[in-house]
Amino acid sequence: MTSDAPIMRVLEERRGAVLVLTLDQPARRNALSMPLRTALTAALERAQGDRGVRAVVVTGAGDHFCSGGDISGMDVKSPLEGRERMRQSHQLIRLLVMGGVPVVAAIEGYCVGAGLSLACACDTIVAAEDARLGAGFGRIGLMADLGLPHTLPHRVGQGRARQIFLYHEQMTAAAAERIGLVDHVVPKGHTLDKAMEKARFLAEQAPGPMALTKQMLGEGLDRALEQERHFQSTLFLTEDFAEGRAAFLGKRQPEFKGG
Repeated sequence: MTSDAPIMRVLEERRGAVLVLTLDQPARRNALSMPLRTALTAALERAQGDRGVRAVVVTGAGDHFCSGGDISGMDVKSPLEGRERMRQSHQLIRLLVMGGVPVVAAIEGYCVGAGLSLACACDTIVAAEDARLGAGFGRIGLMADLGLPHTLPHRVGQGRARQIFLYHEQMTAAAAERIGLVDHVVPKGHTLDKAMEKARFLAEQAPGPMALTKQMLGEGLDRALEQERHFQSTLFLTEDFAEGRAAFLGKRQPEFKGG
């Protein structure tokens, strides 16, 4: 029998001491649905407990890294439901930012919204020349989340982060590299090769200093995530988010009224 259910999974492939995790939800350009977040969190937790895994690469199947959150699944009905959604998502971000295993992101195509959050939680970002990066949460009446209010300013500074958050503009990989958002730009189709090169280097280093360095650089993340959990779970219940979500799904411009 065949199933009509959409593919929604994380593929795992070991390449020596490097674990490659591939977001695989092609019907939605690897949008970061809750099932995909759960699967990625579980894979990273297993990697933390496997002494044979010394580095991780996160990438996306097909032509895109991640097109953002799965807006069709953002049907939050209560404050507690919103807080639980954020709690689950934050497990993923803590593993990426403060886990003991270094992580490299390999970005092709779109890396926007939650996709940008995912990339900025990684230690190194490799992007293809034609990649497009941006936040855009405000387009649907939400604030940036998944740690991005903490991780993005640490990469590009407060001023540039403010412009990215407030104006929703997408940027090229070259522009992102100039401001420190991207670490390496490579030709289209070669991001995984470059990411593997960086990951193999990291896998050869002493794991203890690597883990403790990540812990120190992640200082302040827990406080930021707790604030985000409160703020975003409130925004999920506003009239503006309902309008933004409906406008996105209806492929029209939203009309926000401050509700």
